[in-house]
Amino acid sequence: MNFLELINKCLLELNYKQVNSMSELVKNDHKRIVSILNVVNKEICNIEGWNFLLRKMSLSLPAGCSEIDNTVNGRILYLFIDGKKYNFSENIEPFLTGNSTSETYSSFSDKLVFPKFKEDKNIEIIYYTKNCVLDSENNEKTDLEEAYDTSLIPMPFAEQLLVYGACLRLKANPQYFKFSYWLSMYKEALLNLKSKTSVSALSSPVVNLFRK
Repeated sequence: MNFLELINKCLLELNYKQVNSMSELVKNDHKRIVSILNVVNKEICNIEGWNFLLRKMSLSLPAGCSEIDNTVNGRILYLFIDGKKYNFSENIEPFLTGNSTSETYSSFSDKLVFPKFKEDKNIEIIYYTKNCVLDSENNEKTDLEEAYDTSLIPMPFAEQLLVYGACLRLKANPQYFKFSYWLSMYKEALLNLKSKTSVSALSSPVVNLFRK
């Protein structure tokens, strides 16, 4: 479901007139819906380590060099050098003094910091992208902006999460007659997203029933 369709779903839930194009979104509530849909989309993408946000990239570390630009567009999950997993260390001091322990890395400003090696190294990184949107040409980006942009959250979960989440934020009043319904549908979609997006059936939540 694209951005314009999501907006119209929100308008329908709110009993507002739907629109035919982005250029018709001129009212204050229109602008709020656009903004809130982006907030909800980003929040959902950042609350869990979702498989659909996992990406892979490689970096080169020259011989004798201990730091390189951090060009990872997101949060690093795994980092490997020569097939060995390197763990992240918050303590930057050993790297600055040349006393870092093996198989660790750190960060400083916009740099990734490593022990010095005598030869060039290839670094393999698995990370969670900070992008949460696809444009009409399948390029990733951070914000829903154009009519045909889509969330990286997979369907059918994206529609329910974004529409009901946005309506909850827009009204923000538990006394509103649709508030409880929106909240229950949002929670249901979030639980389904958590339980049904895993590649492995063994990692999905299960319910065990016991008889006395």
